[in-house]
Amino acid sequence: MARELSRRNLLAAGLTVMGAAAGARAVQAADEVVKPAPLKGALTLESLGKVLKACGVKGTLREKAYDFTYTEKDGVGEEWGLSMSAVMSNDEQTVWIMAWLDELPQSSADVPRTALLRLLADNDMVGNGIFFAYVKSNRRFILQRVIRNENLSATTFKADLDELGYAVMNTYSHWSVKNWKQLTATAETASASKDTDSDESVKPSAGGVSRTAAKDQGNTSKTKR
Repeated sequence: MARELSRRNLLAAGLTVMGAAAGARAVQAADEVVKPAPLKGALTLESLGKVLKACGVKGTLREKAYDFTYTEKDGVGEEWGLSMSAVMSNDEQTVWIMAWLDELPQSSADVPRTALLRLLADNDMVGNGIFFAYVKSNRRFILQRVIRNENLSATTFKADLDELGYAVMNTYSHWSVKNWKQLTATAETASASKDTDSDESVKPSAGGVSRTAAKDQGNTSKTKR
């Protein structure tokens, strides 16, 4: 009887050890982040910096992002300094490029409803995967684009930056906080019937630059050459 109990105890102990080991392996597997296989011609964080440099941009590395100023000219030859970031996704399957726009007013009363609706409408008008988003941490709108991290070169990446820059300039009158402050409740009501005409003036990003701006608007500014 004692021998049989001893065998049972050993068997139970063995099963407990095996169960614990299996559980540990399961937890370890759950904790591990399995990255997808790199895409063809994919950039790494290091090579992304080299591509930016080849585009004539001096980027400052911040964790998995490069911050930089990108210079673009509008349709009348005036130069804009666009504050941008290029961010590598955690799985390195996509690269996010974003242009930082004006900081929002402190009071929500200074953010007209019409202005926000126009930005939402612009998301459909601009096209080519470029859209407005809001970054809560620093209270800024951004215009951004998500690029598949495949076969990227300095030439293709610069074209992407140019297109995003065109979209920033084309939609200036809608995202500029300075223009928002000029809207009153009466003006919002009066302009509601004109929204369609105003939205039609927002050109698709591939159509070039059509809008101009005042100097030193938030993180985006322009200078004449």
